[in-house]
Formats: sequence, C-alpha cells, structure tokens
Amino acid sequence: MSIKKFNTSRPSGKLLVIAAVTAVVIVALGVWALRYIKRPVIDLRGQQDALLYIPTGSDFDDVCQLLNLDGWLTDEAQLRMIAGFKHYTGKVKAGRYAIKDGMTANELINRLRSGNQLPVKVTFNNVRTLPQLASYAARNLEADSAEILSAMTDTALVRKYGFNSQTLPAMFIPNTYEFMWNTSGEEWMERMNREYRHFWNEKRMHKADSLKLNQVEVATIASIIEEETNKVDELPIIAGIYINRLRKGMLLQACPTLKYALGDFTLRRILKKDQEVESPYNTYKYAGLPPGPIRIPSITALDAVLNAADHEYLFMCARPDGSGRHNFARTNAEHARNAAIYQQELNKRKIYR
Repeated sequence: MSIKKFNTSRPSGKLLVIAAVTAVVIVALGVWALRYIKRPVIDLRGQQDALLYIPTGSDFDDVCQLLNLDGWLTDEAQLRMIAGFKHYTGKVKAGRYAIKDGMTANELINRLRSGNQLPVKVTFNNVRTLPQLASYAARNLEADSAEILSAMTDTALVRKYGFNSQTLPAMFIPNTYEFMWNTSGEEWMERMNREYRHFWNEKRMHKADSLKLNQVEVATIASIIEEETNKVDELPIIAGIYINRLRKGMLLQACPTLKYALGDFTLRRILKKDQEVESPYNTYKYAGLPPGPIRIPSITALDAVLNAADHEYLFMCARPDGSGRHNFARTNAEHARNAAIYQQELNKRKIYR
C-alpha cells in the first residue's frame, strides 16, 4: 500500500511577499477606518452646544436635512454609513436632543438612537381657562395649542379620568413640570392626571374628608377664593366663610361666580340685575357650589381650603381703602354696614359698573 506524503516545504518567497503586503494593506485600512470614524462630522460654527429638534414622523433623510439646514453636518456620507451599520435609518426617534461641537458620527447616532432627549419645562399658574392653559403648554412642546385643547375637550378622554367639561379644571395642578418635547395631547392629559393623583395624597384626602368635601369641591371653593383676593393670609379666612355658609344651607352669594356666569371678570361692581342671570354658576340664585371650578386654582388656594380658618364669619366685603383686603362679619346687620360704606366709596369714585 502506498502512503501519501504531505508537502512540508516552506511557502515560496512570492507567497510570503503577497501575505505581507496583504497584512500591511489590512492594517493600513484599519488605521484609516479608525481615523475616519473618529473624525468629527458636526461643526456648530463656533457654538459648543446646540439643540436638534426631530419632529414626530421624521425619517433619516429628514434628520440629515435638519443637520444640513444650519450647516452643522460636515460629512453626510459617513453619517449615513454609521447610521446604516447601527440600524438607525429605519428607527428614527422624535425628540429634542443636545448635540455638541466636534461629535463623531458614531457619537451622534448613539445619542439619537438611544432616544435620550433633553426634557423641557412647562410652567403654568394664574390660569382661568382651558384654552389659556393649552397656550401655556404649547409654548415648549411640539404639540400646538389646538392639539392640546382638543385632548382636553375630548369627552371620552375626559370621562376616562373621572371628570366632565365642568369639573375638568380641578385636574390641573399649577406647577413647573418636565416633559419630553414631543409629548402629544393625550400624553399631556395622562401626565396631568398622574400629577393630580400625586397631589391628592393621603394627608390631603383626610383633610378634605374631615370637611365633608371631595377633591372637585375643594378645587371649586379654591377657585372662588382665589378670585376674591390676592392676599394669601385672607385665603383660609374666606374659605372658612364659604364652608360656614354651605354648612348652614345659605346661598354662597359669591361675586366671582356671578362674574363667571356673565363672562366678565373685569366687573368692579355687581348690580341687582346681574344677580338674576340664569346660570348654574349664579350662587345668588342657586344653593350650594357651582358645577365646577371657575378657574384653575393654585396649590396655595387648594391648601387654604384644606386648612380653612375655624371662625364664625358668614360675610365679607371689600374694604373701601383700595387695599384689596376685606372686612369680615358674623351678622347680616354688620355686613350691611360694611357694604354701605363700600358702595359709598364706589359712588365717590364714580364706579357705577
């Protein structure tokens, strides 16, 4: 039987040269590639930082166009290559992203692919109406005021959170919140409801229960007292007055509710004819609280109701000195004297309406 012998001779010089050249080429290409991908593709033209806003529904071409718009992108081909390699081209995430001068394509794509966007702050206070609130929110969000207002007036969505069109203002707790820029109208509602539930913790719920009020009723009283005065120290006193009147079954006779019913908060004098307006918000005509808040009350006003002053006052009247403060009374006779002095001052100033 014959035995095959393997050729154990060394490679020829020619093969060694080819191998060596190939190795050099591979190393050279590797070095070039490494230097290439480490080369910055973002030039912010003298800025150190900038913000890139990627709208909802954008694709990768849109991202490139946005970067080119201000001349920030210096090597689109490299960015496209890295984006394809990292499978970003079909997975663009909308948002507000911080980018830095000198970023490489790899760094930029990693940032955008992660969806790690910078939040925005939304602050609202001293808000009377839902359209006004929508305008506040839209200042720093991708969604415009129309989209946000549409969500706030969506009957099914409002009902989902346990409210209706009249009670919904109670759900919004004025404060400063962080949102993702691309928050939608429905996401806005979800977040506001979450903040509402967070605000109404066990301690506040216990205080409301002790007053025999629910959250909407607390917010309704808070909205009225906030329209009555801008003096923080008077808020608990006025809250106590309305709670006392409710307990005695008296008409609230709250001027702010009448102004709301008339659609004019600028009125400086309430006339007898105004008290006849037909509206469930007319507390001169209908007993109990109106159907819902007449504005979006502040946390200060809400807590003032929960910590209402314990006293025997049933009446209040603005002081004639223009200080914005009030005189409080226990009896109708005492209140009538205070009111007469105030009316005389209005006449003196020729304020007849």
